[in-house]
Amino acid sequence: MKKTFTLVHPKIKYPRLVDAVRGDVKKYLKRERRKELPDGIDFWDFDCKFGPTAEEAKVIHVAEIGKFIDAAEVEQLKSFYVEILAKAARRTKKPK
Repeated sequence: MKKTFTLVHPKIKYPRLVDAVRGDVKKYLKRERRKELPDGIDFWDFDCKFGPTAEEAKVIHVAEIGKFIDAAEVEQLKSFYVEILAKAARRTKKPK
């Protein structure tokens, strides 16, 4: 998903547009995680970027998407860019 979300609409209020964005992101993540994994792969990992525009987007962790959407809501941004790309990954042992 590479998408710029616009948070300006003549009839829909700002908080409802932000909630719709959250729903779209959650729905995309859920749909990607349901896909069948290739052999020898443990889980779907995601490469994510977030920013006011595609050029200014910074790499973030998938768990931080909600925090960045909250921050955009507080700043009353008119639009923002979200990029989420799924990739197959294997689990690794935690370093001690």
